[in-house]
Amino acid sequence: MSREFPIGLNPPDWLMRNLRPEQSPVNRPAAARAAVAMALPLALGLATGRTDYGALASMGALFGVIGDTADAYRMRLLNIAVPQLFGAVGITLGSLVHGHGWTAVAVVTAVALLSGMISTIGAVASVSGLLLLLNTVLGAGLPMPDPWWLPALLVTGGGLLVLVLALLAWPLRAGVPERTAVARTYRTVADLLAACGDDTAYTTARYTVTQSLNQSYDLVLARRTRHHGRSGELTRLLAQLNAVIPVVEAAPAVHLAGRPLPDRVPAAVRRLAAAVESGPTGPLELDLPAPTDETARATDHALRHAAEVVTAPDVDAHGIDDRLGRPATLRIRTARAARNVMLSAASWRYGLRLALCIGIAQVLVSIVPVARSYWVALTITFVLKPDFGSVFSRALLRALGTVAGLVVAAAVLAEVPRGWWDVAVMLVLAPLIPALTPRGYGYQTAAITPVILLLSDVLNHQGTALLLPRLVDSLLGCCIALVAGYLLWPESWHTRVGDRLADAVADTARYVDRAFGEGVDPAARARMRRRLYRDLSVIRTEFQRALTEPPPTGRRAAAWWPLVVAVERIVDATTAARIRVKQGAVPPSRAEIARLTLQLTELAEGLRTTKTLYPVRTDLAGPADSVLEPVRQEVAAARAIASPASPEGP
Repeated sequence: MSREFPIGLNPPDWLMRNLRPEQSPVNRPAAARAAVAMALPLALGLATGRTDYGALASMGALFGVIGDTADAYRMRLLNIAVPQLFGAVGITLGSLVHGHGWTAVAVVTAVALLSGMISTIGAVASVSGLLLLLNTVLGAGLPMPDPWWLPALLVTGGGLLVLVLALLAWPLRAGVPERTAVARTYRTVADLLAACGDDTAYTTARYTVTQSLNQSYDLVLARRTRHHGRSGELTRLLAQLNAVIPVVEAAPAVHLAGRPLPDRVPAAVRRLAAAVESGPTGPLELDLPAPTDETARATDHALRHAAEVVTAPDVDAHGIDDRLGRPATLRIRTARAARNVMLSAASWRYGLRLALCIGIAQVLVSIVPVARSYWVALTITFVLKPDFGSVFSRALLRALGTVAGLVVAAAVLAEVPRGWWDVAVMLVLAPLIPALTPRGYGYQTAAITPVILLLSDVLNHQGTALLLPRLVDSLLGCCIALVAGYLLWPESWHTRVGDRLADAVADTARYVDRAFGEGVDPAARARMRRRLYRDLSVIRTEFQRALTEPPPTGRRAAAWWPLVVAVERIVDATTAARIRVKQGAVPPSRAEIARLTLQLTELAEGLRTTKTLYPVRTDLAGPADSVLEPVRQEVAAARAIASPASPEGP
């Protein structure tokens, strides 16, 4: 029986989106690693009489547990080890300026600027920047043992213990993670084909396919960087990924045709997925129905080509059509990333926002003669991570999660004797972190808070006296993040999302132009489409985050959301038209293509300058039997996506 709220007391949609937990299975191996990695250092510290050493190592293990999210062992090595090195630098810098007033303020603020800027590079860089700043804040706020290098050694050792525990299962792994990821991609493609004809199911499945392709390509290419094409296994996996792309490209044509595929077609893709996971075992019977139209022929041809690649006994590395380009060397990619960070307005903007908030917090901690703790800056560091989610939502969930965590911490600190009982408590609390983290940020905060407070008590021996000050500090940090990092930057939402959407529309115009151009390299065209869908996937994620924010940001996101969907439909319609041309349909004239690209280019320029969506009438008349007729309809819908009564745009 559902519960009704009293009239007028129904919570707003943005609030319910924030509080609704994500559904995710518990990662039992990660929970077990967390229990051992965080309890073992405490036990060793107690056994040797150096509980402070054990607490620092457990804190490093905590940060290792937070980064222990990858499936592939090689990615775990990057996700855990690289951030730990940045964390070691951070805690060394922080401990050297501990108690030095304005010097501490200057150093921590400078680290915040650097941390924010490098966080814009990518996932590993984001976690590295996070640990760099977190450990700097901890080192500047807590007394550390001498000599100066010991805290870094302890914290890094705790984090690397998580990595060692993760790598112990390497010889017992059930399969190659990269192969498992590619097989998973094939299964998501099967779900996409099964969803053709149903708009809602198709949109969800297409987004899932994009995410899975991104992950698979990232895993394979990251590992191949070190092999430079010499690995036969990686060559095969890359060929199999490339082979499924034509199947993905055929899906929009099938969906726009409005005729669901026979069940035997998705079933054939699932058989291919099983063959990818088990390795080549000889010819595979697909049991495909006879194609009856051009879209069915395109799907049939793509599936048979994929079957040839999946079941081939040998794959020629030199014959691989690398649709994402061969990865550059580590030195080149590092130099490119550094140059992009220094020249990027977005990286400077985020770095300055983070530095401003951390600087205010550090002044309160180091200068103002009212007792405040490192917890203020610690809260800001966690909250002000736009790449992790909405700043407003994270501030709200941080406050709620801290309150819940403090209830648990109060019970532990008041009722559990210090000493060996701390190890038992850690064995219970530590597994909750990987178990609750996928549920949402509030749940993660509720799990982490009692652990950090327990470790802080081991270092400072303050007991329950630290609970209320920590709550006040946490709420103060949330307020600083909301005011100085959110409300003072009203253009941040449009900069983060509106400009990206404009770039995607401009890229869509180029894709429409090149999809039917003569002499265009098919691999270059495929790379363009893949990058476009990847960008649209990021934009969709950003919009979904924005929908969790209160008005006006949430209302603005809701107003612009149909335009995101319209751009995705334009790309789908263009891909479908390309498939029809490949199957023998009459290609469009250059005049038709030029009119469409002009409309899309004008739309992109308008999105860069406007803060309010408005309708634009378009004249896109053309031959009714042209393959571009569906594209024209989608472009016209995108140009007229808003009405005068629509909510204000960003």
